[in-house]
Amino acid sequence: MKKARKMQYPPIQLPDKVRNIIDKLTDAGFEAYAVGGCVRDTILGRAPEDWDVTTSASPVQVKGLFPKTVDTGIQHGTVTVMLEGEGFEVTTYRIDGEYEDKRHPKEVAFTSNLLEDLRRRDFTINAMAYNERDGLIDAFDGLKDLQEGRIRCVGSPRERFTEDALRMMRAVRFGAQLGFAIEEGTKAAIVPLAKNLSAISAERIQAELVKLLVSDHPEEMRTVYETGMSQVFLPEFDRMMATPQNNRHHSYNVGEHTLVALKNIPGDKVLRLTMLLHDVAKPECQSVDAAGIYHFYGHPKKGAQMAGEILRRLKFDNETIERVMGLIAMTSCPPCGRRRCAGQSIV
Repeated sequence: MKKARKMQYPPIQLPDKVRNIIDKLTDAGFEAYAVGGCVRDTILGRAPEDWDVTTSASPVQVKGLFPKTVDTGIQHGTVTVMLEGEGFEVTTYRIDGEYEDKRHPKEVAFTSNLLEDLRRRDFTINAMAYNERDGLIDAFDGLKDLQEGRIRCVGSPRERFTEDALRMMRAVRFGAQLGFAIEEGTKAAIVPLAKNLSAISAERIQAELVKLLVSDHPEEMRTVYETGMSQVFLPEFDRMMATPQNNRHHSYNVGEHTLVALKNIPGDKVLRLTMLLHDVAKPECQSVDAAGIYHFYGHPKKGAQMAGEILRRLKFDNETIERVMGLIAMTSCPPCGRRRCAGQSIV
């Protein structure tokens, strides 16, 4: 089994409950490790949102070792172990079968080989495992990618993205959250496969889009555009990127202005969605006067309407839709004599 290279990384402190789960499994003769995002985040000095455990024990064997469990995904090998009201997902090492719907494997096969389980994961930085006995298991140089700030697929990017098309959005989202660059081969593999996002539910795309937008690097929407993904679920943004603003008040085209504006608004979901869509109607409202100057009369009102249609298409909740529409519509409020009004404060 390939442990981490001789590279320095911060000590990984397992929470007591996670350590207890791993110890109970190993004392019973099974392998068990913390795995995935919790290992990644701990190395980065970030607080993990949750802790997942992977094990050679079968779901039935896991259930036999712990008094209280929930069958959250037992057909895929996942059992949630409940300790003092807190749940921890424990998943049996597995090999995924064919992905027929570009989302889920048709079937899974359990395995006793940790590396086979790690091999099926999306990115190297998410394919590391750890326990206190064996240390960091890093078969695909995820630690090096963490230290060099790189998002890279495990194995063939084409295979990973063909298995689950949402991984293409996740690549950009992780880059935006962590400030990492997508490895060249990984990014290039997205372009011919971007159309496969059409098989992914609006709810799953929405979740990734929001995580990207509220990150420290919402301008990574540019990568979503450059790789062709926005054309699938947000073609209005592609039109924005192709719409110039020949006007003394603007230095950028509509899309570029939007990318700059996203970086200059707090990382709140409603505010970032508002900024993403505040000029969405400009391509539709564009006109040119006799001097060749571009105008976009009526775009706030039209933009609020379009934003509502887009957000409903992406299955956002009604409160979010109403708040975003209201803020976009307010950008057209007439001068009121005050230094700044609510509408002016967001553009």
